[in-house]
Amino acid sequence: MPPIITAFESSPDRGKGQARDMRVRWAFEEAGQPYDVRLVSFAAMKQPAHLALHPFGQIPTYEDGDLTLFESGAIVLHIAERHDGLLPKDANARARAIAWMFAALSTVEPPIVELTMAMLFERDRSWHAERLPMLQDRVHTRLGELSRHLSGADWLDGAFNAGDLMMVTVLRRLNTSGLLDEYPDIAAYVARGEARPAFRRAFDAQLAVFKAASQS
Repeated sequence: MPPIITAFESSPDRGKGQARDMRVRWAFEEAGQPYDVRLVSFAAMKQPAHLALHPFGQIPTYEDGDLTLFESGAIVLHIAERHDGLLPKDANARARAIAWMFAALSTVEPPIVELTMAMLFERDRSWHAERLPMLQDRVHTRLGELSRHLSGADWLDGAFNAGDLMMVTVLRRLNTSGLLDEYPDIAAYVARGEARPAFRRAFDAQLAVFKAASQS
């Protein structure tokens, strides 16, 4: 029986591949592994059955036999460690790939999420106009640092790996902000990730859920 992950029954991203189950779907596709999806509503996510899987009432979760995981990074790392295709064989390169996974989630994603949340939900606040430039500067700082590291390379550390998977999904949150236009090398990096066949399969699977929900 394939592992089961949870995903939004009706995703707030309207099928744009921003929900965090996208990362897990992509990892499965890169590894060539089957998986099943159980869709959950926002109400169900706060019920005891789901909270037993994810104590913070979010998605995705992962169930495989007697193992249950939450947090997209932990799930992707588990998949990458069990199957070929996402982590290098060389021990040092493998450690660097995992470091980039952590960097994507701990260093790059927080300022991006803070900025996007401010743009989506804080526009009517009296302090929005004053706070927004500060949040944008924080993102620019990270993008500048990442751009210097890439320095024309296709991927973060040699061949594509789980670090790139996590970083691309984090950076995609800026696709509609215009900020990536100021960093052509990062925009090209994201585009390379999105062009991977495994990404397209994962994206189409997530989009199909949104289309089905919007037509019901």
